[in-house]
Amino acid sequence: MDFSYLFEPYDRLVNRADNAFARIAGEHPDCISCKPGCADCCYAVFGLFLIEAVFLKHDFDQLGGEEKKAALERGLSAEKELETLERTLSKFKDDPQMSTYSMARARIRCPLLSDDDACILYPYRPITCRVYGIPTMIQGVPRICGSTGFKKDQAYPIFNMDGVQKELFQLSKDLLKNVENDAVDERAPLLVSIPKIIKTTVEDLVNENPEGPGVES
Repeated sequence: MDFSYLFEPYDRLVNRADNAFARIAGEHPDCISCKPGCADCCYAVFGLFLIEAVFLKHDFDQLGGEEKKAALERGLSAEKELETLERTLSKFKDDPQMSTYSMARARIRCPLLSDDDACILYPYRPITCRVYGIPTMIQGVPRICGSTGFKKDQAYPIFNMDGVQKELFQLSKDLLKNVENDAVDERAPLLVSIPKIIKTTVEDLVNENPEGPGVES
């Protein structure tokens, strides 16, 4: 499958995220705690829109065999933890506050995190990972990493992750329309977990609904 026509619009979003991080880090250097070996964001629970899932899977497939094998094994462990989290969330399906709290408290290791606390796909990491460490706007709520020097009661520049998510959603719709998928409206909003992405072929990510743990709607 050829998705090269989506490289440029996706790269624009990546550059926007990287430039925002660099700008805010330059303006508030004392507040940024990101450094090699810091892996706090690598234990957060989140999913990716199809456009990022496809690009991440493509880059994952370029890794060496042993590196991929180790990541896939870590992915199996992560999926078991995601299953446990889903059972917990099902108990709070009528309590959005507790559901959000449970998600925020969850700590599940990303399978792309190596044993020496380095991301094996760091140059190709998702946008969510790129802006972790600076203030972001997510679902209309300002968010900050607890390890940073940013304070909730102070004013700082905020990266609009909500706007980026809307654009990722639209790019995912464009991808599905281009391959003439019959379930564009159902598939485009889905968020797929990294453990599921790395074990699924690009063709299946695009053409099928990867049901099961780790898929959020």
